[in-house]
Amino acid sequence: MAAVKLANASKTYENGITAVRNASLEIEDREFVVLVGPSGCGKSTLLRMIAGLEDVTSGDILIDGRRVNDVPPRDRDIAMVFQNYALYPHMTVFENMAFGLRMRKMPKEEIRSRVREAAESLQIADYLDRKPKALSGGQRQRVALGRAIVRKPKVFLFDEPLSNLDAKLRVQTRIEINRLHKRLRTTMIYVTHDQVEAMTMGDRIVVMAGGVIQQVDPPMKLYDDPANRFVAGFIGSPAMNFVEGKVTAGRPARFICEALSLPLAAATAHRLKKAGREGVTLGIRPEHIGLSTAAKRTSGASHEVTVDVVEPIGNETLVYVRDGETQFCIRRNEPVSVKSGMKISILFDAKRMLFFDTKTGKRLG
Repeated sequence: MAAVKLANASKTYENGITAVRNASLEIEDREFVVLVGPSGCGKSTLLRMIAGLEDVTSGDILIDGRRVNDVPPRDRDIAMVFQNYALYPHMTVFENMAFGLRMRKMPKEEIRSRVREAAESLQIADYLDRKPKALSGGQRQRVALGRAIVRKPKVFLFDEPLSNLDAKLRVQTRIEINRLHKRLRTTMIYVTHDQVEAMTMGDRIVVMAGGVIQQVDPPMKLYDDPANRFVAGFIGSPAMNFVEGKVTAGRPARFICEALSLPLAAATAHRLKKAGREGVTLGIRPEHIGLSTAAKRTSGASHEVTVDVVEPIGNETLVYVRDGETQFCIRRNEPVSVKSGMKISILFDAKRMLFFDTKTGKRLG
């Protein structure tokens, strides 16, 4: 197997647009790493740079300790699974999976053995004589996975492979890829714009924006300890609540804005003061806001609001509340007895409030 290392790798096109800027990342042998971010953030370009499908403008890419900047894709010992399957329509499933091995002039018995093994692991052994048009979308994607598996590469690269599947098939195929990683114990790099996929699949997640790596950490580290406002807002569904305001001096110090006046713990106030900022943005997850139907202000970080929308979604309930132009999403893991238009009190968990520089988005403290 192989480790993958990027050392200040950049990609700038002839029109002057920089798609990836100074990306440095070390992916360990047998690790499952997910590149995630919005459309246009550079994640697919970075994957294609590793694959050799995009030239590296500056910096280095190493696979298994070997610099591969000038090595053609076929000689990098990688296998790539694309979003659009890229199956040959005139070939059977067996022929599609065996095609790459035949091009390498591998013995027929070895080809047959590898294809059969991969097909059984992906539960498509009964379809080897069919052509792609006779398969469902999920089955076609498994054929594409099988074609990569039979090569037994050092590194698997996945470029949004589940985007064309419906919600149920995405979940099933996601589980299959996780099982595949545990069984093959090989290095996998996976690109997606879906943060739920990223959170459930990756040993570590690389969050990108504007061609720049924003943070690299295990899923729950990203969720609980984001490096900046972008990461905090991108990771998590529903998204983190944000309110812009400032911190006032006093005992206690307070975070204030048009809608809120929340007391701050002494340690929090000290961190914000040490950071030299007054214009700050408060961030808090939906599950870290409590609610009460007793519509009155109490001591502490409590605030009176109006219920806007209630969304019961089975195992949890989302409650959207509003105070003027300020809106919050609250997540409860049980049914709640509130309705649109009601006045309620909400309570902020002071230990889970995060603060960011309003101008730069950098985490404060």
